[in-house]
Amino acid sequence: MTDFGEALTRGTVWLALTLYVASELATRHSHPAAARRLNILGCAAFFAHVASAFQFYHHWSHSAAHAETARQTAQLTGWHSGTGLYINYIFGLVWLATIVKPPRTGRIWIVRGFFWFMIFNGAVVFVHRPLRWFGLLLCVVLIACWSPKRKLIRE
Repeated sequence: MTDFGEALTRGTVWLALTLYVASELATRHSHPAAARRLNILGCAAFFAHVASAFQFYHHWSHSAAHAETARQTAQLTGWHSGTGLYINYIFGLVWLATIVKPPRTGRIWIVRGFFWFMIFNGAVVFVHRPLRWFGLLLCVVLIACWSPKRKLIRE
């Protein structure tokens, strides 16, 4: 593993998550064009992360990526399973699908819940300090973005 490869792999995933949260902030503040651009950039950064991880960590081997995912899962949970790799594949495909065709209002909460779950696990549960705090901040900001807007009552 090169220092460059590690920096690229880690940097692209944090950039992707930060851009996604920024896109949700832009949505919250009624800037749909900015939100769309940020979301597209975030998705591109996520796919750059996947490519970087396969290049520098797994040598373009799905089996190696699956084994490493299983090892990390076992280390944290005691459950030796590489299923998380497939869930990450689904995450990338869902993110790409939301760009191609944004989900309808009724289904947006399913997508948001899935994204929050993935971000929480990837940026809080499976991360070491101090980045864990940044991941937690991203998760809290998302919850704030998605909470109903309150109207001020003037008397």
